[in-house]
Amino acid sequence: MKATLFKEVGYTLNKLLQDIEAGEIGLPDIQRPFIWKPARVRDLFDSMYKGFPVGYLLFWANGGGNGHRQIGVGAKQVVPRLLIVDGQQRLTSLYAVLKDKPVLRDDYTQLPIAIAFRPRDEKFEVTDAAIRKDPEFIADISILWREGVSEYHFITEFIQNLRRHREVDKEDEGRLAANIDRLYDIQNYPFTALELSSTVDEEQVSDVFVRINSQGVTLNQADFILTLMSVFWDEGRMQLEQFCRAARHPSVQGSSPFNHFILPSPDQLLRVSMALGFRRARLEHVYSVLRGKDMETGVFSADRRVQQFATFIPAQSYALDNVNWHEFFKCLLRAGYRGSSMVNSQVALLYSYALYLIGKRDHGVAPESLREIIARWFFMSALTQRYTTSPETAMEADLARLRQAHTSTDFVAILDGIVCDTFTDDFWGITLPNQLATSAARSPALFAYFAALNLLEAKVLFSKLKVSELLDPSVRSDKAALERHHLFARGYLRSIGITDLREVNQIANYAMVEWADNIEISDQPPSVYVPKHEAGQTPEDLAQMRYWHALPVGWQEMAYSEFLASRRRLMAQVIRDGFARLQRAS
Repeated sequence: MKATLFKEVGYTLNKLLQDIEAGEIGLPDIQRPFIWKPARVRDLFDSMYKGFPVGYLLFWANGGGNGHRQIGVGAKQVVPRLLIVDGQQRLTSLYAVLKDKPVLRDDYTQLPIAIAFRPRDEKFEVTDAAIRKDPEFIADISILWREGVSEYHFITEFIQNLRRHREVDKEDEGRLAANIDRLYDIQNYPFTALELSSTVDEEQVSDVFVRINSQGVTLNQADFILTLMSVFWDEGRMQLEQFCRAARHPSVQGSSPFNHFILPSPDQLLRVSMALGFRRARLEHVYSVLRGKDMETGVFSADRRVQQFATFIPAQSYALDNVNWHEFFKCLLRAGYRGSSMVNSQVALLYSYALYLIGKRDHGVAPESLREIIARWFFMSALTQRYTTSPETAMEADLARLRQAHTSTDFVAILDGIVCDTFTDDFWGITLPNQLATSAARSPALFAYFAALNLLEAKVLFSKLKVSELLDPSVRSDKAALERHHLFARGYLRSIGITDLREVNQIANYAMVEWADNIEISDQPPSVYVPKHEAGQTPEDLAQMRYWHALPVGWQEMAYSEFLASRRRLMAQVIRDGFARLQRAS
């Protein structure tokens, strides 16, 4: 039998946290220092308090020295002796709470996490404003282990404070003290760790990590690819994370990936880089590619891995280029989409970005032509939900078709061909009106209608302002400047016996108005408020307004069901006309 690569070692929680605090145990570069959601941390403490097992830990003896990130945000005393391979989420969470230390969250902010405990019934909660005011709770259990805090004095003060709010008899006092003491004793909770030998190399550690997490757990290919990046190209992983962090906040000076369309995550941008570099959309294939697997023979090779990274590194650099990033968003603006509130599918956005990069870098499509074709592509893919069901399969098929492109003309022709094959007369006349028969607030058909209004330079209903002006995400206030208004008001529909919200909130019963008009219109029937708002307008202006807002002639007097059916057909025509503006530019 071959010698094992690990040994089993017992720890108490207190010993683990002391070693983390001193820097003896550190976080290796194959993982990112993100902690769980607070509710999951709460559940972890509840399990430990009740004496339930919470799993093994896996450590790796560090034979290399420097270059490993550590938990928390303060400097440590020594280079880590042990690196956490599995159990990082548990230990980081425990460290953050018991030591009252901030750590990196998944939104790239440094925040502490507070867990509350109610000794009366031994209940753990995530701390909120109400809990902080409730004397029954220890609002932040970190205080129990804070330097200079005596457990005895803490219990005494807690009970004295509680007595100011309610009666506490001797039996209550004993139970409260015992439960707080039991909480305090969590620091002695036993953990079992498997320590991998320092002779195990980084690739073996990565394999062990994958194998352990494969047992009964749904695999996350993106995480495993980021793991490989950390092992073989940590600089690239850091670039991904820094880009995503910067995309969340406007830059005071200099270039920034901040935008109004998407707050990207590393795995999302990883998909873009992989599509650009390898023409692959399935991350399960990419994982093998980055490990150096020959897709023909299935054999792994270090030389092949070097070759694959030689392709991947420039692809990621190109995807993270701020010029490319912001030039792509001009394509979305050209398509009539103004910001994230109009984007129903981030996958469609990311895959469109990948196609933009392929067209620019690999086919040399002229900037204006590229902007127009990607605008048409995004409009189509967003409206038809092309990447909603089996997105990787759909993108693999699109990438496969592009293998036939050898020139910039080929690239544009192939994408335009797919768009034309999708937008048939039956789609515009049958499928789209049916898609508009919904009350979903974030319908892709509704967003396409808004985009079409932008493309047609439409004005807001009963207003001189353009829809595009009031949809600008950079203009924000406490009250939205633009609101969706029920053309047949809810109160009015209720008065005629229509109360089903799916009927009341149909997309075809909404129109864009300025919020002041929305308040004024209130629950009036359209037969009352429409003549008031149309007074003084020319027949030409009224005809244009009715066209933009898909209002049938005499709609204010129509039966509600007849109005909905008629308006859906007209909205579909407006969307088609808006898209035609994009086609005319080709």
